[in-house]
Amino acid sequence: MREGPDIARIASLVGDPARANMLTALMGGTALTASELAHEAGVSLPTASSHLSKLMEGGLLTLASQGRHRYYGLAGPQVAGMIEAITGVAAAVGPQRVRPGPRDAAMRAARVCYDHLAGEQAVAMLDRLVGKKVLIRDDKEIRLGPSAAAHFAEIGIDVESKARRPVCRACLDWSVRRSHLAGTLGAAILDKILLEKWARREKDSRAVIFSPMGKQAFETVFSAER
Repeated sequence: MREGPDIARIASLVGDPARANMLTALMGGTALTASELAHEAGVSLPTASSHLSKLMEGGLLTLASQGRHRYYGLAGPQVAGMIEAITGVAAAVGPQRVRPGPRDAAMRAARVCYDHLAGEQAVAMLDRLVGKKVLIRDDKEIRLGPSAAAHFAEIGIDVESKARRPVCRACLDWSVRRSHLAGTLGAAILDKILLEKWARREKDSRAVIFSPMGKQAFETVFSAER
């Protein structure tokens, strides 16, 4: 037996179509019940429960109880990053299951990736911040530039508080096939977007829809040129 991580075990968990659909549904960052995930996967509730047990045993999901309800969520940003990366590979080299339409266009433009913004808007934002050296891109890593703390403090985002998660992390964007910003900073930016009502979450979708004024405000605030 070879030493090291058991890639095949994780691949087998993610590779089942029903489980893949469940994991993708949880990429929106909202915890879902077994019934909701059964609907997303197109399987019966008993079958969904079996799949969820395997995903729990594999360490890919968490479970929280509230009253009589039990809610499943992704185990963390690392799992979300894996799903986003696999989606990118599938989009690049695999067959498309459906012809892209307006819904896909909205997802490509801006969407939720677990707890941060993804899509064309997110990639463009990262490019602007890197271009102005607010953030530094070092190979595949992203770190804060010398002016980052003051820059983000002006818009109410604290990047100096200690957290167990990285402040900045590169997450490969499946639609653009370049990195967008994850980590606690990426999550704080998405929170800012929704709090300011520059954009809204599309119902039953990961898509984030910017209003015309909201898009302008978002691009101005995160242009690194204020």
